[in-house]
Amino acid sequence: MNKILQGLRSNPLLWLLAAVPAVFLGEHFAPESHTTLFVLAVLAIVPLAALLSHATESVAAKTGDAVGGLLNATLGNLTELVIAITALRAGMFDLVKASVAGAIVTNSLFMLGMAFLLGGLKHRVQEYNAGTARLQAGMLFLAAVALVVPSAIGGSERPEVAAIVQHLSIGLSVLLLVAYVLGLVFSLKTHKDLFASAGKGGHGEDEHLWPVKVAVVMLAVITVLVALVSEIFVESVQYAAISFGMTPAFVGFIVVAMVGAAAEMTSAFAAARKNRLDMSVGIALGSSSQIAMFVAPVLVLLSLFIAPSPMDLQFWNGAVIMVMFSTLTVLFVTNTGRSAWFIGVMLLVVYTIFAMTLYLLPPANLVPA
Repeated sequence: MNKILQGLRSNPLLWLLAAVPAVFLGEHFAPESHTTLFVLAVLAIVPLAALLSHATESVAAKTGDAVGGLLNATLGNLTELVIAITALRAGMFDLVKASVAGAIVTNSLFMLGMAFLLGGLKHRVQEYNAGTARLQAGMLFLAAVALVVPSAIGGSERPEVAAIVQHLSIGLSVLLLVAYVLGLVFSLKTHKDLFASAGKGGHGEDEHLWPVKVAVVMLAVITVLVALVSEIFVESVQYAAISFGMTPAFVGFIVVAMVGAAAEMTSAFAAARKNRLDMSVGIALGSSSQIAMFVAPVLVLLSLFIAPSPMDLQFWNGAVIMVMFSTLTVLFVTNTGRSAWFIGVMLLVVYTIFAMTLYLLPPANLVPA
């Protein structure tokens, strides 16, 4: 407990934790003040993300970067899952699909690109396990293929196509879940020696790390708080977007994905600056592949029970194209297992192209209900 209090005193950013109770009080007493709730939610997520980053680093110091990255990606994606389930129950399938596709693109391009840039500015050349990156990128490509097929055949006007797409989506969801579990067995059990960290960075300053038991408890508590705050954020962001002149497409694909991944980004960026790029790559690509191969299929299967009608894997064609190009870009830049700051710039440029397109020309069928 003393280490937690010491961390609160030493990091000025954590003073923003006051926004956490403020956003809950605001949601209770002034639920119609959407712009204010939006700002408070963003301010609350920032310090929670910092705490989650420190807790993850404490666990990774004992478990290794591979497991630490997987743990961070899993807990970070819990936020997206909670948000998506809430929207799923309301039948807001467009918002669910936009947030899923946006999270994949944001994590694989912006998060990874910024980690490469920040790490490269401090360390001239950084190394990471190319096998880990290729496995995660390969799984992401597999999921992208699974999204292409329903979207390709779903454009037909024949009445029986809708039923075919629904049945195909269920089958593909089960297949992706099986492939994801087998990928975890492969990387964490049968061939884990192939995915050892290649970087030279150390954890350093171990005296400031939390004990593992404390860190695990903090991970669970903070993740729940992030999920609750993110839910308030999503409820208010559509109204706040009007005030700030943002389009619904941009909000669903970019803003929601950015805020939902704030905790993971904090951990990935901090690890890159410490020359622990394996953890950064594990968080960014691990999160992307987990959303594509676990979160999206689970949502399709859950929709059979909790949604007004079943959801399928037929995404807007532009979203599928962006996911596919993001995957191909990652496959291209992570092939060598070495990185420098300009590699990050290239990833960020691709992401900016997508963001500008969505901001200026939102597709009509991507507008959340």
